[in-house]
Amino acid sequence: MRALLISLLLPGIIALLVIDSWNDYQTLAEITNDAYDSALLEPARVLESSIELTPDGGLQVATPIYAQVMLESRAGLRKYFRIEEVDPPMPDGVAPTAPGRTLLGMPDMPRPAQWPRSNGPPVFYDDVYRNDPVRVVALLRDLYYHGMHRQVLVVVAESTGKRLEAEDAARRQEILRDARMLALVALMVWWGVAWALRPLVRLRNDMRARPADDLTPLDPRRVPAEVVPLVEAVNHHIDRHRRALEQQTQFLDDASHQLRTPLAIMLTQAQYALRESDPALMREGLRGVLTQLTRTTRLTEQLLQLAHASQGGESPHRLLSLNALAREVVLQYLPLAHEKGQDLGWAGGGAGPAGGASAEPDVDSAAPAEAMVVGNEVELHEALSNLVHNAVNYAPRGARITVSVVRAGKCAEARVSDNGPGISRELRLRAFARFDRVGTERGGAASSGSGLGLAIARAYARRSGGDIVLRDGDANANGGHGLCAVLWLPLAPADACSASAEAATGPAVQL
Repeated sequence: MRALLISLLLPGIIALLVIDSWNDYQTLAEITNDAYDSALLEPARVLESSIELTPDGGLQVATPIYAQVMLESRAGLRKYFRIEEVDPPMPDGVAPTAPGRTLLGMPDMPRPAQWPRSNGPPVFYDDVYRNDPVRVVALLRDLYYHGMHRQVLVVVAESTGKRLEAEDAARRQEILRDARMLALVALMVWWGVAWALRPLVRLRNDMRARPADDLTPLDPRRVPAEVVPLVEAVNHHIDRHRRALEQQTQFLDDASHQLRTPLAIMLTQAQYALRESDPALMREGLRGVLTQLTRTTRLTEQLLQLAHASQGGESPHRLLSLNALAREVVLQYLPLAHEKGQDLGWAGGGAGPAGGASAEPDVDSAAPAEAMVVGNEVELHEALSNLVHNAVNYAPRGARITVSVVRAGKCAEARVSDNGPGISRELRLRAFARFDRVGTERGGAASSGSGLGLAIARAYARRSGGDIVLRDGDANANGGHGLCAVLWLPLAPADACSASAEAATGPAVQL
């Protein structure tokens, strides 16, 4: 960040300094030229005023002593001048084609390219005289005496060496001043950026000094306002990591506690069987071990499923029919329900009463019975299997269990309803807690469960964008309301369903 900020700031500062220095240099050069031009104009004015028209029509030049001193050449500043009578007098702004008569000075001095106006402002120009670059000023003056008219051109030049030396000195001073300013600005920018980034450095040092197990949130009051969103994002990540560790720790504690009991029972039964000499009693002990092994295997499988459902990451989703998935689960559990004397049935599909994510969703009675959803087929199959398994496991012998799929608004609902004793509304939220078997009053077989079925089912449903809720089910003869476990999922978009149908049957053809 420091290198980026400096690379962004310094080029702009350098550009501003260069522009400012160039403007200063141009201004200083103009001031220097004006000063030298004023000094050059002074002897030209003296020469102009020293020309007189005599009564006989002649011209004479009475150069004063101080003018001669001003025209003397010195080291690095050579002076040249010429006084020329223009013959005949020319209109204003028109240069004569032939040179005039030299009254005083160097006759071969260059004439001005732009002819000055009579008695007008001086004309300055650059030229070369005797291989010497010079700065020249030209004045044109009209003289009148008793009807006589004469025109005189005064030209004064000086070498430009002193001017160039002054400009070079000014340029060097400007470069040195800018270099010092640039170095000072670079140091100030470097120090300013380093000072502004001190809170980040302090934050980095605090993070490095923390122990590996320290997951306390960072203090956003110790950083600038611009960094607060970053600190809040880090705190959010720390909080998620802490919750994940807590869930993992809780999961390991619960799993070890749940596995410890059947292992201890199996150990006791195995020791009891080894001490028995009667084969019948030994086989009875082995059957007890086998029963516990079956339950432990089921518990282990559910623990693995819960771990998979609770972990992060994306699972492969595809378009599937919730009706077909529910029918498949019903066929899978028919033998178990028949063994317990229960009536497990499939109620087909269609529009149904309220359900899904909202309290009073719209019910589309004209919608087709097939409910298409997008989700992971294996996970949704496991979720529905757990709901049906719980219904078969907890409902008493002779109970009626109905599985149905309906479309309710923008949701599809897979309902597993029974006419058993149900669960009170106060305990329904606890039913989704791990290893919490709140439905033990529903039937004698409830004690064989592990309390993980609903937790696994809800975790899988949420990974596909849905959820599981518990409602009142079918009424029974004892006045109970039964229980209805509802797996709801968002219906697939119509374009996704159309694309899937077209891929399966080919595009529609109009005859």
